[in-house]
Amino acid sequence: MSNEVQEFDVVVLGAGAVGENAADRASRTGLSVALVESQLVGGECSYWACMPSKALLRAGDALAAARDVPGAAAAVTGGVDVAAVLARRDEVTSHWDDAGQVRWVEGAGLTLLRGHARLTGARELVLTHEDTDTRVLARHAVVVATGSVAAVPRAGGLADVRPWTSREATSAHTVPPRLAVVGGGVVGVEMATAFADLGSEVTLLVRGDRLLPRAEPFAGEALARALVDRGVRVALRASVVAASRDDAGVHLTVEHEPRDASAGTEQLVADEVLVATGRRPATEDLGLETVGLTPGGALEVDDALQVQGVEGGWLFAVGDVTGRTGTTHQGKYDARVVGDVLAARFDPRPGGGVDGPQVPRGLSREGEAGAGPWSRYRATADAAAVPQVVFTRPQVAWVGPTEEEARRAGLDVGVVGYDLGGVAGASVTGEHYEGRVQVVVDRARDVLVGATFVGPDVADMLHAATVAVVGEVPLHRLWHAVPSYPTLSEVWLRLLEADGR
Repeated sequence: MSNEVQEFDVVVLGAGAVGENAADRASRTGLSVALVESQLVGGECSYWACMPSKALLRAGDALAAARDVPGAAAAVTGGVDVAAVLARRDEVTSHWDDAGQVRWVEGAGLTLLRGHARLTGARELVLTHEDTDTRVLARHAVVVATGSVAAVPRAGGLADVRPWTSREATSAHTVPPRLAVVGGGVVGVEMATAFADLGSEVTLLVRGDRLLPRAEPFAGEALARALVDRGVRVALRASVVAASRDDAGVHLTVEHEPRDASAGTEQLVADEVLVATGRRPATEDLGLETVGLTPGGALEVDDALQVQGVEGGWLFAVGDVTGRTGTTHQGKYDARVVGDVLAARFDPRPGGGVDGPQVPRGLSREGEAGAGPWSRYRATADAAAVPQVVFTRPQVAWVGPTEEEARRAGLDVGVVGYDLGGVAGASVTGEHYEGRVQVVVDRARDVLVGATFVGPDVADMLHAATVAVVGEVPLHRLWHAVPSYPTLSEVWLRLLEADGR
């Protein structure tokens, strides 16, 4: 081990989008902050998730939109240019070169430490890089922002056939003629959409009885119909019980549960198999056992993102490692919260509450000490208003609980739905626009608590619902928010009318 010791006020493990935001916010009162990264600065979202996946999906979306507009449809004479799509994806990921992200880190006044860090005790770590170990000390806090990794089940031999995970799918440089996708969640349905657009013969194998099980049932049903219409085979209640690989491809033995009088075992051959059955927190090799925590599991945190069960209040966690959030945007929200908590709680300036050019307005030691829900120092939205967008065709977007979740929580629920194709904005968007909106209302408070949108370009409609949920806007007041005409947002007026307003 090197004799070198590096000491900082705050050490953030993981330089993805979440870790970057946490480190930046924490540094704004003058705390010295180190970012530790063993792979690419920018993390999963920049190189293997959000950004490359959307680049793969965009061309198919644009062509479909043009084909549905008379006057533009005639100009669409071909399909997706696969080489151009992959080249654009490479540009979006900066060709998996993190030099630009490194410049941002350095420009923000943060210290980047390359290597893998493990806790060895309270506020103490060992950083391993190129066979050299360096001690790293945190004067005040350590933040775990190491994200999550794909969970590949051992059962059935899937893990032994060199399966794709989301990383291989989003970084692929060739398109397999036959692709089997195992899993009907966000990654599964987005990649099924993208590779069908790129020319793969796609089979989607789902153990459950619907796609997107965390969304309203009608959303998964609409998406399944759309995928089938585009040639994707969607097999529900289908489980892979055996897998092997040879020169002919990947051989899957699939068991189909009884459904519509059909059941039995199928032999399926694909050139590649994408396993998209979930993710697990990346906490296995962080030395958590040295501070009394269990490696491999989620880190339980309070709304200040402080890890529970660790004495001294020095360990924090944000993003996927907490098990609270599974999206980049919600993780960045957590990061802003924890950054402000650290910047205020350990403010090194005399008085600890004087605003400066880089200090967020109103940030103070006293404010953090007395903080409550919905303050800048507490991640209240993690439980009440988590937005999710699935960039399939149609898009699926939702915020807050589903009807079933709201009822389980004991709310007096009212549900209102409306056909998006019935508003004027849909008729000018496309000739065959189809979509639906459903909102969940807490009747006792007369406020919106959840909303789900299905249809082309509904992602851009979600934030209005998120604002209404977070703001707990009474429906009688929401009635005065006049939607512009003719836009899809007119559906808000129709929903209120359908609710008797």
